[in-house]
Amino acid sequence: MTATAERSVAPATTEAPRPRRPLPLRLLIGFLRHWLLFIVLILLWQWYTVGDEDPYFPPPTEIVGKMHDLWFSGPAWHLWLTQDAIDNVLPSIGRLLGGWAIASVIGVLLGMAIGRSPVLRDFVNPLVSFLRAVPAPLLLPVFMIIFKFGLAMQVATIAFGVVWPVLLNTADGAASVDKTQVDTARSFRIPRLQWLFGVVLPASLPKILSGLRIGLGLSLVLMVVSELVGTTNGIGYELLNAQQSFENAALWAGVVLIGILGNVLNGLLMLVERRALAWHGANSREKE
Repeated sequence: MTATAERSVAPATTEAPRPRRPLPLRLLIGFLRHWLLFIVLILLWQWYTVGDEDPYFPPPTEIVGKMHDLWFSGPAWHLWLTQDAIDNVLPSIGRLLGGWAIASVIGVLLGMAIGRSPVLRDFVNPLVSFLRAVPAPLLLPVFMIIFKFGLAMQVATIAFGVVWPVLLNTADGAASVDKTQVDTARSFRIPRLQWLFGVVLPASLPKILSGLRIGLGLSLVLMVVSELVGTTNGIGYELLNAQQSFENAALWAGVVLIGILGNVLNGLLMLVERRALAWHGANSREKE
């Protein structure tokens, strides 16, 4: 009896919380976790090529120097952008974002309609399946005939390739809206447009944003492809010129610039996604 009482009144032992790491250390660990492999590969590349004058694989330091000379050695009032960057890099970004934005609007609107209407889904599914199987670069000659050379042709190429992942993800998200939400909206007789944009759109947002991220990566590829023909500026145009003139450092500089641009745009969209879906994570934790 006494032993039982002693056990009942004995304080429960709890493990002491681990001391929190200092902020600089946490930032360093997070940085290394994401970029250590990349840094190691760059160092190996530098070590392998620094004493070897291989014209096809210049050392990373030479590539970075070429990037600085081509695009980032301008005056401060131009944000250190050179005239080459203003004439070629900025127009490419404009085409990329323009084609992606057009495809996003069309894909979200059509995807919501297809996802919520089984009749419409059955009606357009064969056409969608056929068109999405056609690679956008193969339609460049068609877009050249329709839009001639220039901005319209490039934006159309980007938009055509990007619209399908956005449309399909949106349709999937709209079709999987919780039945309780649908029944509640019907019982309150919410107007159709208000129901679509107030109920279906927020519920489909996770899959919509996933489609937008996939489309953003595609838009970067299609931007370069569309600039290889029928244009006199852009990153793709500069890549083609560097390849034809055997300026391999400039060619690699363009490749690195495209990689950096894609990483930055993807990071910005991920930031928007985390902000927009904060409620989604909270709801998931409540259900658990």
